Amino acid sequence: MGTPAPAELISPRSPRVAAARRLARRNFRTKERRFIAEGPQAVREAVEHRGAGGASTLIELFATVEAAERYDGIIEAALEAGARVHYASDEVLAEVSQTVTPQGLVGVCHFLDSPFEEILAARPKLVAVLAHVRDPGNAGTVLRCADAAGADAVVLTDASVDPYNPKSVRASVGSLFHLPVAVGVPVEQAVEGLRAAGVRILAADGAGEDDLDAELDAGTMGTPSAWVFGNEAWGLPEETRALADAVVRVPIHGKAESLNLATAAAVCLYASARAQRAPGGCRSVTPS
Repeated sequence: MGTPAPAELISPRSPRVAAARRLARRNFRTKERRFIAEGPQAVREAVEHRGAGGASTLIELFATVEAAERYDGIIEAALEAGARVHYASDEVLAEVSQTVTPQGLVGVCHFLDSPFEEILAARPKLVAVLAHVRDPGNAGTVLRCADAAGADAVVLTDASVDPYNPKSVRASVGSLFHLPVAVGVPVEQAVEGLRAAGVRILAADGAGEDDLDAELDAGTMGTPSAWVFGNEAWGLPEETRALADAVVRVPIHGKAESLNLATAAAVCLYASARAQRAPGGCRSVTPS
């Protein structure tokens, strides 16, 4: 099939290039409610994702001629979805991209976070709450783990990193487009809302009083659950741990000092997912 080479490339001085470049900064992303998605996987997910009114999340796409030929299906889908497609030089792609070696496709997307109230109204069974996560790569990876484990939503509190940070978007490997994400929710509000929706609150902490294996053996993991994950360096503060129904540690059976945040999140989320899928799983902890 193939996409024909355009007559001309977008100018590096174009206002569209400048606008896309500014989205590297959080204040501009927040003001415009737009973010950058890089590479064929993320752009494909953006094209397919539908926001309010059924419109594609992708607004516009910058593509090198080589990438347009290689990923002609994505280009055609973007055009059919109503996105503007700008053909660009490698230099322009380097300007709007946040990676050292851009993959030739950079999309500008609408924000897609969901109101926290909508997440609660859907009666979620498994939720990841990022309470004090500051590293964008970790945030994106936990989001990816939550998606893989079949979680119903991810909540980022007001003390956590912006999930639209380019590094976070890349680390999610498309999962940002797969499940509801609430942003900027105070941790107390997140806990209170989820508990009122019948969700058990589990704080993941290496010094937790409760052992994950013991919780599984006791059969308490089959309830609707929200895992609260803390800062990469210092974990969860005492006031956040005090909000939880249980503070759970992942047991270390070998000689490793600890697990990093994303690995611990994957273990916790999959433990809940397996328990909930077992016979008798997902019993509500409060009346509907």
